[in-house]
Amino acid sequence: MRGANGSADPSTGRLAKPEHLPMNAALGNTIAMQRFSPDKINGLVSALEMPFEPSVIEWRVTNTAKGELRGQVVPYADPRAYTDRLNTLFTPAGWTRRYAVHTSANFERAKDNKIVAKVVVTCELTIFGLGSHSATGEGWAENDNAATAAEAQAFKRAAACFGLGRYLYYFTGVWVDLDQRKQPKSIPRVFGWATPQGWRQGLRPRQGEDDTSSNSGVSRTGLEASVADGAGADSEALTAMVAQIEAMAKVLGRRLYRGILKTVARVWSPTEIRDADVLRKVLEQMKSAERGLRRWDVALNRVGPETLVPVLRSLRLDSLAQVDSLETLKKVVLAAEQAAGITH
Repeated sequence: MRGANGSADPSTGRLAKPEHLPMNAALGNTIAMQRFSPDKINGLVSALEMPFEPSVIEWRVTNTAKGELRGQVVPYADPRAYTDRLNTLFTPAGWTRRYAVHTSANFERAKDNKIVAKVVVTCELTIFGLGSHSATGEGWAENDNAATAAEAQAFKRAAACFGLGRYLYYFTGVWVDLDQRKQPKSIPRVFGWATPQGWRQGLRPRQGEDDTSSNSGVSRTGLEASVADGAGADSEALTAMVAQIEAMAKVLGRRLYRGILKTVARVWSPTEIRDADVLRKVLEQMKSAERGLRRWDVALNRVGPETLVPVLRSLRLDSLAQVDSLETLKKVVLAAEQAAGITH
């Protein structure tokens, strides 16, 4: 049985001496009974939620593109980063974790239709004075490192219940070029809200916005990473353009915003674009679309919806929200201005 920071728990291990058990139990009860004030708890939770230093962040390839050396990577932190944070905030004696391991029934693995058993690990993480949370991790039993990987996964998931490492769940993927071994040629970097400095300044990931696509598996929410590939483009300028493009989402509407990204850059999120020229082209088209929408509003105010609805119907549209490209928007706006008697 593991105790604080994963070390052997002397009160439960096979080598514990009987005469030590009452002392260990009393010590554990004393620590468990300690309680923090509400203000102290809020401070500790805030410290737990703080992002890790970028230097400890690693990147894992989760998806690859068919027919080309491109992969989607997500950030993660080694379990040691979690234990270091817990030790810093609570000392090694201020928290403990316990694991339970068992093998599940056989499952049919989707990628190869092979019947394989799973190793399932449950981790109960206790922070004395804050409480306990448990979570599970799993791995395919045929993998030599299944138990280790499942243990790490369970521990980090339990820690996320306290807020530790939870910010990493906001990242859903950045596409990068891969080498012949299917490893990233260049690694992304985190910045802004995903750093301790940005977090202290009050920056936070966007929440409450449904910007996901079932086709891409990529969400704008929480994606604050750019690829540091040494291509020569100034990272701050790229970041600024990405921010401007993201701000256009509400202005243009989801369908038109996504349509321009797909048409111009073949991506679902501007954070996937690594070429400054492509970013500029996307931004130019979105600004052009914004101007087109303003022209539509002028025509609408002049003649009213009863005149412009037939214009939409003639283009097989039920509403302006169905427009998904700049070319279609141009046709709609020109037809609306003609109906409203507006000339340029």
